[in-house]
Amino acid sequence: MALLNDLLNLNLSDHTEKIIAEYIWIGGSGMDMRSKARTISKPVSCPSELPKWNYDGSSTGQAPGEDSEVILYPQAIFKDPFRGGNNILVMCDCYTPQGEPIPTNKRYNAAKIFSNPEVAAEEPWYGIEQEYTLLQKDVNWPLGWPVGGFPGPQGPYYCAAGADKAFGRDIVDAHYKACLYAGINISGINGEVMPGQWEFQVGPSVGIAAGDQLWVSRYILERITEKAGVVLSFDPKPIMGDWNGAGAHTNYSTKSMREEGGYEVIKKAIEKLGLRHKEHIAAYGEGNERRLTGRHETADINTFKWGVANRGASIRVGRDTEKEGKGYFEDRRPASNMDPYVVTSMIAETTLLLK
Repeated sequence: MALLNDLLNLNLSDHTEKIIAEYIWIGGSGMDMRSKARTISKPVSCPSELPKWNYDGSSTGQAPGEDSEVILYPQAIFKDPFRGGNNILVMCDCYTPQGEPIPTNKRYNAAKIFSNPEVAAEEPWYGIEQEYTLLQKDVNWPLGWPVGGFPGPQGPYYCAAGADKAFGRDIVDAHYKACLYAGINISGINGEVMPGQWEFQVGPSVGIAAGDQLWVSRYILERITEKAGVVLSFDPKPIMGDWNGAGAHTNYSTKSMREEGGYEVIKKAIEKLGLRHKEHIAAYGEGNERRLTGRHETADINTFKWGVANRGASIRVGRDTEKEGKGYFEDRRPASNMDPYVVTSMIAETTLLLK
């Protein structure tokens, strides 16, 4: 085993200019992350320096067997926290050999929205609060819970310390450091209300970078839980009953919202979001109806309401934003399994492009 670890920890840069690039993409379910590695002749600093690649789309539910080739376009690069050195993680999106985005490529449309001059001029910032649940591998039951049983009721677990209250902290801290190493703008972590559930925050990130960074941070977490022998769940309501669900609250601001008079801009944006509530809910994650019940810090899925410091609202405005007359708001509706490309671009589209 020592030899294996020695080989895994070899520093390639001492012996070769070649690097390893791990190409990452989103599979056919819209939540499964896939990756494979290739050798690149020298270190790179820009995705445009990397070659396109391909994979068997019939094995990921993204192409028929008789025409299975899907092409990977490199879009964003990050330092590889697993291999170290000059090695990189590469976030890709997926196209047909003819250059058309495949149906599961949600990044393509998001990039079009963010490149719209009206959107780009407003420099949309996002901060995404990604909640997730750690599960015991063989029983698919939350980490720290007695198998087939339940812990004490919610209350002592949120942001708690102690062997009887915080389960999986090593995974959480390893992920935190790995994201910082990779160049992801991860801004914090905390234990959540339900034991075995945690949250990390990515942002502020501008435009399409918010989606790239959240997807790669998810990939890194998948790799760490794989190593730890723990199952990672993004289910929005992993345990039914009197337990909090898991969301991906999305904080949002534009240049106009961050400037003097921004509070009025925020209120107009929220009004626009209310007019498209059903469309947003339909795009905000699978199984969200199990989470958005009007209980456990949520608004009912069929109701749109906003408020200052109200965690039972669809949209929450912070006290500081109200006081200063400018700032940001939080869309509390997205589920933990939402696609950040879809959610971030849809918020921008509704608030900036729909008149």
